[in-house]
Amino acid sequence: MFTTSGIEQTHAWKELQAHQRTLIGTHTLRQLFAEDSARFDNFSLQLDDLLMDFSKVCLTAKTVSLLIQLAQAAGVEARRDALFSGDAVNDSEDRPALHTALRSQSKSSLIVGSIDIMTAIRQSQARLIDFAKRIRHGNLTATNEQPFTDVVSIGIGGSDLGPRLVATALRSYHDGPRLHFVSNIDGTHFADIVATLDPCRTLFIVSSKSFSTTETLANAEMAKNWLAHAVGDNDVWRHFAAATAAPEKAAAFGVARECIFELWGWVGGRYSLWSAIGLPLLIAVGTKHFFDLLSGAHCMDKHFCAAPVSKNLPLMLGLVGVWHRNFFRYPTRAVLPYSHRLRHLPAYLQQLDMESNGKQAGAGGRTAVRHTGPVVWGATGSNAQHAFFQLLHQGTDVVPCEFVAVARSHDSALDANHRVLLANCLAQSEALLHGTSGDIEPHRRCVGGRPSITLLFEKITPFTLGRLLALYEHRTFVESVIWGVNAFDQWGVELGKSLIGELLTVMDDEGIAGKDSSTRGQAAHLRRLR
Repeated sequence: MFTTSGIEQTHAWKELQAHQRTLIGTHTLRQLFAEDSARFDNFSLQLDDLLMDFSKVCLTAKTVSLLIQLAQAAGVEARRDALFSGDAVNDSEDRPALHTALRSQSKSSLIVGSIDIMTAIRQSQARLIDFAKRIRHGNLTATNEQPFTDVVSIGIGGSDLGPRLVATALRSYHDGPRLHFVSNIDGTHFADIVATLDPCRTLFIVSSKSFSTTETLANAEMAKNWLAHAVGDNDVWRHFAAATAAPEKAAAFGVARECIFELWGWVGGRYSLWSAIGLPLLIAVGTKHFFDLLSGAHCMDKHFCAAPVSKNLPLMLGLVGVWHRNFFRYPTRAVLPYSHRLRHLPAYLQQLDMESNGKQAGAGGRTAVRHTGPVVWGATGSNAQHAFFQLLHQGTDVVPCEFVAVARSHDSALDANHRVLLANCLAQSEALLHGTSGDIEPHRRCVGGRPSITLLFEKITPFTLGRLLALYEHRTFVESVIWGVNAFDQWGVELGKSLIGELLTVMDDEGIAGKDSSTRGQAAHLRRLR
């Protein structure tokens, strides 16, 4: 374990430690509600229709004041400004993290390394729009001169999770070719997706920043072989596009230059859906809806930059996360979207949160705090209620919960069911708060006082979805600054990637001598079975 970081030596941190001990020694969460009839008003924030209710968290006005002091001691606002201005906040790779520029509505320049990246972004967006329109309108056709009916996005991690989440959430807005996603290197994933597709009318978009990701390239090769059987080797190229920061590698694979769309080094994979990685979405929902998604994210960007800390949704959400992780030592958080369309939100946030903040080493060589990113998990309600809510209510570990719900469904015919769904959401957060009372049998007893945050907004639209995802991006960043980690690298992921080539030879009984006995034994067993 690393030594204590600087932030843990600050007055604010030590005051929060003492305050937490006093608070839990004198108050339960239920008592805090009983003593403050305006608790909801005091501990909830709103941005237009988006409500963030954190009144069901064990905190007081003093807690919030101390957390704000902690943010000031950590320099969160200065670090935020550095993020938006293009400073090299990704210090281990010596580059900025400018995903926010991809959705900016500003007409101002943003100079990074003597280059106005806003000009480059606008040029890239123009190419993406033109390509998507030609696919959608049937002007860019398949081998048989027929319009494409299906688009398959091949990627993994950030090149898959964000676009997959958005495509599913915005299903009501799809009016282009059918959209599919392949990520797993397990060949059955590819086989299952293409089983009902016509290769003569299918477009593959290969999304890989480095264009060297093992899983993505393996699936791209499968796509090439699948197409070749139907259209011939000479016409396979007509069925491919690519989003990458390595255009030469994409061209060498066989993608036509005019169908390669550039990424930049300053866009991290898990922050990239706003870039050319979003091309499948642009084809599926069209220009207006895709740019409404960007506008929603930009709305949250502006709020994050301008709102005072006490009224700032991402800042307060991040501070509550720190309060839970570092002062209550809660090791996990559960994400519970009460919307079938948001069913991929927990998986998306697992990568965003744990790949960003699941680290021990601090940014710039500094040491991180003792406890950084929590484990993020979850599933959709009300399904989850019949799976793991038993542990949430009566388990020995306290799990802070984040409920996400929308007031209205897209289809009025579904209103009756949606009303029941919302009642389930409210009932679960209430049950976590109050638990059971009275003299009842121990096995029926729920202690209550279990914390939760609830996010409510009117309806899933491109705008509200963009706003929600930007809220989570910025929450992750706020936590990273306080914990002293770099939210924009992922060296643990790179380690696993670097070993894949070695293990392929081990599978063939080559180069096995240097491996540990477990790896040798497993490889030998697999060779026998194969």
